[in-house]
Amino acid sequence: MTNLSLRLRRMSRLIKNTAQIPAFLLIAAFTIQDNPPKPDESRFTPIVVAENLDEPMVFEVLPDGSAYIIERKGALKKYNASTQSTDLIAMIPVNTKYVSAEGVSREAEEGLMGFTMDPNFEKNHWIYLYYAHPTEKKHILSRYELRDDQLVESSKKDVIEVVTQREVCCHTGGGMTWDKAGNLYLTVGNNTGNQKAAQTDEREGRASWDDQGHAGNTNDLRGKILKIHPEPDGSYTIPEGNLYPKGTAKTRPEIYSMGHRNPWRISVDSKTGYLYWGEVGPDASEDSEIGPRGYDEMNQARKPGNFGWPWFVGDDQAFPVYDYAANKPLAKKDPKNLVNNSPNNTGLKELMPTAPSFIYYPYGISEKFPAVGSGSRSATGGPVYHRSDFKAPKRPWPAYYENKWIAADFSRGWIMAISMNENGDYQSMERVLPAYHPVQPIDIKFGPSGDLYVLEYGSNWFRKSENSRLVRIEYNGGNRKPIVQVSTDKKGGTVPFQAKLSSAGTKDFDGDKLKYSWKITGNGGAAKTFATADPMVTFDKPGVYTASLTVTDAKGASNSQSLKIIAGNEPPKVSVNLEGNKTFFFPGKPIPYSIDVTDKEDGSLLEGKIKPEEIAVSIDYASEGFDYAEVIQSQRSVDASTQFAVAQVLIGKSDCKVCHQVDAKSVGPSFADISNKYKGKPGVTEALVQKILKGGSGVWGEVAMAAHPALPVADAETIVKYILNSTDKTLSTLPVKGEYTPKIPAQDNGKGSVLIRAAFTDRSMSGNKAIPAQTTEEMIVLRSPELNAAEAPIVQGADMKALGTAGLGFSVVAFANSFLAFKETDLTDIKALELNAAAQKREGAMGGKIEIRLDSPTGTLVGEQNVEIAPEVDMAKLMAEMESQKKPGETVKPPRRPTRAPVLVNIKPTTGKHDIYILFKNETAKPIEPLMTLSKVTFKQ
Repeated sequence: MTNLSLRLRRMSRLIKNTAQIPAFLLIAAFTIQDNPPKPDESRFTPIVVAENLDEPMVFEVLPDGSAYIIERKGALKKYNASTQSTDLIAMIPVNTKYVSAEGVSREAEEGLMGFTMDPNFEKNHWIYLYYAHPTEKKHILSRYELRDDQLVESSKKDVIEVVTQREVCCHTGGGMTWDKAGNLYLTVGNNTGNQKAAQTDEREGRASWDDQGHAGNTNDLRGKILKIHPEPDGSYTIPEGNLYPKGTAKTRPEIYSMGHRNPWRISVDSKTGYLYWGEVGPDASEDSEIGPRGYDEMNQARKPGNFGWPWFVGDDQAFPVYDYAANKPLAKKDPKNLVNNSPNNTGLKELMPTAPSFIYYPYGISEKFPAVGSGSRSATGGPVYHRSDFKAPKRPWPAYYENKWIAADFSRGWIMAISMNENGDYQSMERVLPAYHPVQPIDIKFGPSGDLYVLEYGSNWFRKSENSRLVRIEYNGGNRKPIVQVSTDKKGGTVPFQAKLSSAGTKDFDGDKLKYSWKITGNGGAAKTFATADPMVTFDKPGVYTASLTVTDAKGASNSQSLKIIAGNEPPKVSVNLEGNKTFFFPGKPIPYSIDVTDKEDGSLLEGKIKPEEIAVSIDYASEGFDYAEVIQSQRSVDASTQFAVAQVLIGKSDCKVCHQVDAKSVGPSFADISNKYKGKPGVTEALVQKILKGGSGVWGEVAMAAHPALPVADAETIVKYILNSTDKTLSTLPVKGEYTPKIPAQDNGKGSVLIRAAFTDRSMSGNKAIPAQTTEEMIVLRSPELNAAEAPIVQGADMKALGTAGLGFSVVAFANSFLAFKETDLTDIKALELNAAAQKREGAMGGKIEIRLDSPTGTLVGEQNVEIAPEVDMAKLMAEMESQKKPGETVKPPRRPTRAPVLVNIKPTTGKHDIYILFKNETAKPIEPLMTLSKVTFKQ
């Protein structure tokens, strides 16, 4: 009996034995059972499995938690779960270069590219490696026997070869997977040069630049997904259901699908048999005569098909064949009647109609799939989750992810859960573990234990990265460990001194009663222990101490966190002093500032014992939404010398690190190279800002720079200033006293923040034992004077209403005696509050009085203003008048409803910070009658 019929019978009995249940409750009952709740992110734990990898490409997990990993330069390694070590098994000779037309040897994407284990590996010990032959122009899929973690060289069988070229880079594919019938799927890149938007160079001698002879050629294995059935003797047979039946003239029977640019990681849905993969698209950031802007694709194939490259991308966005001889684009092709007339085509001329793309997205914001974000893109792919795929897993993922495609993007560093209906049609997508940020995830799959594994390539291209690793993401459906937070009111001082340790912020997601245990170690003495949450600790000997807090819940699960305390060196005191308002900045108005630094051991800035150049001072304008708390969190090292803390946070959150390093070349130039080339040139800041926003190519090599149209201009400008100064080893600071005039960058909405930061690292103390230096910083954040009323931290008695246009947020609907408040707001030099408030008759508003009070709803009254019901505008009458006055043949457009002037509330001179309460009064209005709506509050000088 099905689950549905069981539920119907149970519900039927329930209705007979109780009062009739409303239909909406029945629907809710079914919904609750059919749609499991989304698990809290705290139930997932990313655990680093293997580190110190060198360009990892693909991995496979064994039942005991060990894993095989291949690296591009040819290494086959094993992470041993019992020893927790990663060891080299073998080095496969591979090619990693191509030679350009100028005779220059350059890094290619080639190497050891693909790896999979035979479905019967436990019995036959076979693995398959896909690699670039070290001397010959071909990619080879070879089968080896891997016995006792030794690669048996004599067992090698070359299964299939793909003829390639090595004149230009790129696109190799290399993804492999199996279906239930034991068929092996292999993704093969198009192996074509990157010129124009699509590569269709038909001139003689330019075959390597004509993808019509590769991806668009039915008689060529490049730009394809192959489907073969490996046989015990190392050969293969052709299974049923490929694109062209075996024996079809001018075709390769191994081809399952064609028309691919760079299909990458691939998976088979074990229930439907559908194929899923990531498809890396072209680089154009905008439409042009040579083709549409580029799209990456997350694709689904329910059957063999032609996915259109090099003539189409995304939802059949067409590229014209480009006539390089005449230097002009030709006509676009018809996706339903596709003909390949290239002289480099050795296959069929008449091709199948193009198959639909599943998900596709450009550099900019995707209107159809907004969750994917914007910026650099490199669709990777991943597995479709089914609990039934695992035999007695230790930690299966929750039912919420059943039937969902778990896919990643290499460049954007996200993992997405893509929901589909029973037919496999796209429904929605959402981020998986938004707090986890994998560094260029290059392979992703579930292991036998039910855990999701993510292979992070790391931040450097074509060379080893310190942050390359294999990560296991475990799901905990039971008791969760406590989350521990530790802090102290003193991170050091001259001895003796007392420090109060704090566990504030510690919590248990399951609500368990917690037991606290502090342990203080250091200086060679006996450890001190405390069993209270917030002990007071005395330090009477110089040294570096570690204060560790272990928190245990009622079920025995524990977690720990620690901090350092330096005894023998008093932390310096740093203060940022501002004249005028200390809450808001006002564009074009100077902000006078000064910095004070004193240190018990080193003296003070005022005395001249601390030099101005030793103090890091920075002032930045950051766009709306910037999380300035991350600036402080990121400055955890002892060195506080950088004045570019904001820029470093922006770079850390962006995809800059995908292609650039500070002083070493990656796929793109180093920041130092950019600085040496451009620093000091007129207009360079604006030019580089536009390069970041719009992308570009040709300056630093063949790899195009991604466009970032969604990046705020202010953030791009901050990043550029940092890059241009990256060669300044002292990272010279701003003056310790001066003025800063805020200037809103072009195209910015002006709702950002001005961050004024000062930091100082004192001189380390020395004696019998070295006492480390101490760093102190202070940062003041000045906000835009224009605030959204709906974002007030205190709102009482009022409702929220969506504004008329999507994406514009909410307004506050005020009723009698309702109020909202903004906390800790400086009114120094503020003369009035401008409120976008209106009482409109058509909304039933009654009007009333606005009061501005300090610190409470009954606090000091500093301003008030009546808001009358706004006169109605008869739009029909206005339209009739315009129609009567129009000239013959003239079309009259409907007029826009007139905007209403904001309400200006003058306030009494007030200094210092207060909680600012905005109250709404009308003694005659009924409780259900709205008084007015309010969308914005602007503080005016």
